[in-house]
Amino acid sequence: MGRLKSYILIRDSAPPGLAIVAACHATLAMYLKFADHPDTKAWLSPENGAFFKVVCSVSDSDFEKAKECPDCVVMTESAWEGKEIAVAFRPRAEWPRWFRYFNLWE
Repeated sequence: MGRLKSYILIRDSAPPGLAIVAACHATLAMYLKFADHPDTKAWLSPENGAFFKVVCSVSDSDFEKAKECPDCVVMTESAWEGKEIAVAFRPRAEWPRWFRYFNLWE
């Protein structure tokens, strides 16, 4: 079993300043939604060492496909015409294989 981690996906077309804020908001929204889930509790526990996150930049098509995965929150951005900008996933140890191929956000 792998390390518990959360993925935060940002549309690659998002302006950088909004992307940073969206990643923060998405992480908090994900935590608030899944705070009582055992994996989230384990992810935050001191025994785990750190709460790992992977922030990736994804195409519109990958963004839409990823939203179909369970246990996520989708964020919109009013400063970006209300468009969906980020999706954050509950921490877990196992991820769909295709998540590995996303580019890290730069």
